[in-house]
Amino acid sequence: MLTRRESLSAAAATAVLLGTAQAAAAASPKIIASEYWANKGDVRLYIYRKRQAAAKAAATQPVLFLVHGSSFSGRGGYDLQVPGADYSMMDWFARRGFDVWTMDHEGYGRSTRTGSFSDIASGADDLAAAFAVVTRETGVSAPMVYGQSSGALRAGQLCMRQPGCMSRLILDGFTHTGDGAVEILRRRANVANLRATPYRTATEATYVGIFSRDDPSTFEPAVPQALARYELALGNRIPNGTYLDMATKMPLVDPAKLAMPVLMTRAVHDGNATEADLLDFFSKLPSPDRQFAILDGVAHIAVLGRNRHRVLHAMHAFLTLPPLA
Repeated sequence: MLTRRESLSAAAATAVLLGTAQAAAAASPKIIASEYWANKGDVRLYIYRKRQAAAKAAATQPVLFLVHGSSFSGRGGYDLQVPGADYSMMDWFARRGFDVWTMDHEGYGRSTRTGSFSDIASGADDLAAAFAVVTRETGVSAPMVYGQSSGALRAGQLCMRQPGCMSRLILDGFTHTGDGAVEILRRRANVANLRATPYRTATEATYVGIFSRDDPSTFEPAVPQALARYELALGNRIPNGTYLDMATKMPLVDPAKLAMPVLMTRAVHDGNATEADLLDFFSKLPSPDRQFAILDGVAHIAVLGRNRHRVLHAMHAFLTLPPLA
């Protein structure tokens, strides 16, 4: 039994904790979301944006565009809602003052599903259409860009076509030649099947496999489950074009043509590339303002892993690097 004094003390402690939580919630910036569409011929491309509400925002919010990879959409991967945990990369950067954008490439998510292979070149076309919307809405013609896996290849291809279209570039889970990489070798052995149809059928096991293939200890089981729920509600077909390109057309990005500052993030557990191959690419980047980060505790989909905050920290440091005096 608690004495009256102990009861009052416990009540006071509870009030302090509640007050602290309420104050933290009040201090946390309000994040708002917006949706847009871009047209690429007859294809409608879904674009999604998250940022701090105007009352909380700085005068100018740096624009960051996130480019998704081969197997899931932009909103699914970068604004994933996992019960009891915070896995939204968009929210993470928005809370730190960024105006964060992403899109669903042709054949993914909410964008038009035409039955196209939706290859790397098509993805670069998608980005060009989306960037026009970003410029119209923000006035920024050269956003900072993060590309994951084949999304990094899409971003690199657009840079080669349109020099100066990005102010900074992060290549995460990148593949250069693919030589010696376990996952790329697997795709090369499967080229006939990849060419036979423009898409593959997805199930929950498909998304679990993406996370478990390199090191199952690096992710929480709830993450691929949440991702599968989101993606499969929109469709169960994934375009084969990026897999086919990565099996037959590498290299697809010329490092000498990426003039902006570049960060390359390399997960210790990643079958999409060897460290030696990535370092060869890195050595050919022309900007002296370049970084190569090797991170333990993460696998290919690092931003959705248990240790995602390690890679987010490296990215944030790169994106907020002070200018030269």
